[in-house]
Amino acid sequence: MPSRAVARLILATVLCGASLAASAHDLHEREPNAGQPTGPSTGYAFALPDPGSYRLPAIRPAAGGSVLDERGRGHDLADLLQGRITVLAFMYTRCGDLCPTATLQLSLLQDLVAKDQRLAQRMHLVSMSFDPDHDTPEVLAEYAAAWRSSEPGAPEWLFLTAPDRSALAPVLAAYGQAVSAKPDPGAAGGPLYHIFRAFLIDASGQIRNIYSLDFLDPELVLTDIITLILNQEQDQHAASPAP
Repeated sequence: MPSRAVARLILATVLCGASLAASAHDLHEREPNAGQPTGPSTGYAFALPDPGSYRLPAIRPAAGGSVLDERGRGHDLADLLQGRITVLAFMYTRCGDLCPTATLQLSLLQDLVAKDQRLAQRMHLVSMSFDPDHDTPEVLAEYAAAWRSSEPGAPEWLFLTAPDRSALAPVLAAYGQAVSAKPDPGAAGGPLYHIFRAFLIDASGQIRNIYSLDFLDPELVLTDIITLILNQEQDQHAASPAP
């Protein structure tokens, strides 16, 4: 498995000239927010709103389920989604199109958040495979090493799989994650058809936003993460008794 830097370079080369998830707003540079960390991004035709200037209402509780981490240890997914803000993305390592692009965006988000230690301690990333037959804990450990930052201040990034397909099925159903096998397992792009979904989950386990690949932009997601924190602080202040 190539190093993180090499993996990024390979992916950038593959995507050069391609139109993965392209749309009109991708042709414009985004105006960065003042005072907010910036980094590589897809670019939007409009400036991002200031963090905390909007609200992200709860959509529904994030579901749990039996999962394995890259060391083979069992967990309930719901337990891993408590206590910190989570960006949860579904993927599989044999994917040759959507998943590498999404994983690159998550790695860039991890780099951005690493610049703020207080923020890094309040959030983490979770990549969940829907290909348990192939994506064993050992395979995920190798995959994670190619993408996860080695910076000591980077936020945690968990790579998870399911013990088997029967354990995976209710998790996919709960998150509306469609996956099906291609007729030709050797087809370009990998053996599975799937949509891409990533979920922003607050520290109490409530889904607050759902991203397609078009909007899994590091700066946009970072703005939403900071907004969740500011909203919580505003709510706590409003609930405090007046002196």
